[in-house]
Amino acid sequence: MNNENKVENIDLPFVNHQKSTKITNSVSLMKNRKLRKAGLFALFVGPVFLAFSMIVLIPFFTGVYYAFTDWNGITGAVNWVGLDNFKYLFTEDKQFQASFLLTMKYTFVAIVLTNLIGFGLAILVTQMLKTRNILRTVFFLPNLIGGLLLGFIWQFIFIKGFSSIGQLTGISLFNLPWLGDANTGFWGIVIVSVWQGAGYIMLIYLAALQNVPQDIVEAAKIDGANRWQILRHITMPMVAPAVTICLFLTIASSFKVFDVNLALTNGGPFKSTEMLALNIYTEAFVNNRYGLGEAKALIFFLVVAAITVIQVTITKKKEIES
Repeated sequence: MNNENKVENIDLPFVNHQKSTKITNSVSLMKNRKLRKAGLFALFVGPVFLAFSMIVLIPFFTGVYYAFTDWNGITGAVNWVGLDNFKYLFTEDKQFQASFLLTMKYTFVAIVLTNLIGFGLAILVTQMLKTRNILRTVFFLPNLIGGLLLGFIWQFIFIKGFSSIGQLTGISLFNLPWLGDANTGFWGIVIVSVWQGAGYIMLIYLAALQNVPQDIVEAAKIDGANRWQILRHITMPMVAPAVTICLFLTIASSFKVFDVNLALTNGGPFKSTEMLALNIYTEAFVNNRYGLGEAKALIFFLVVAAITVIQVTITKKKEIES
């Protein structure tokens, strides 16, 4: 018995040492794996994050700082003014308020028309037409043209083309001062923006429509459902995720409209068609009131962010319900 106890006492420390060595090795292996994963993550994500920080994050937070200053964008004198810029915008800057209301009106109209026309075009090109591939290309082509170039092209159409058609046909619609009046100028911007964006929205709706199961549609037709009932009760619930995406894209693009506004009317006549993005640009880079322009941009960002979050939340709930 004594000899057996001696053997056990001799072997026990050796076994414990082996166990501790294995545990230490496994811990070191886990640490090495984590370090390797962290290194690979930094290798692949690091350059992208650095570029994102240089292009987006740093300018954003710098702009937030300048929104509380009176910097003119040229000199090195930067004075902290606190909330004075925001007080001025909400109490004295009538042009900012008018541009904000005009942008809200334009955004609502552009969202509705762009989505309705885009969805209608998507339904059209899903029909069994021989020219459907050509139509897809034709409808999408305006989206490939830059906003400034598109604006100058349509400026020529509104001024020269419409007046020539009006003289030949005598139709009063073509004789309107399309870019010389506040109301017609507004609708001119809407026409060009919808014409440019509907083709892109069409592609998103087209992809969603092609994923609608045809066996369900055929079963509904056999049960006596008409086209409107199929569209309302089958197609629309199926394409609800696409509606969420399209609404998000059109809200963002409509609020940020700048190039078409600049090329078509440049905010005229007498700033009656000046959208908010153009108003911010004019304030910062034409009037040289960079701090005030950044204050407008910060308000603009918060409003757009709030509206898009609300829109996505509501439409996502509709997706789940449907």
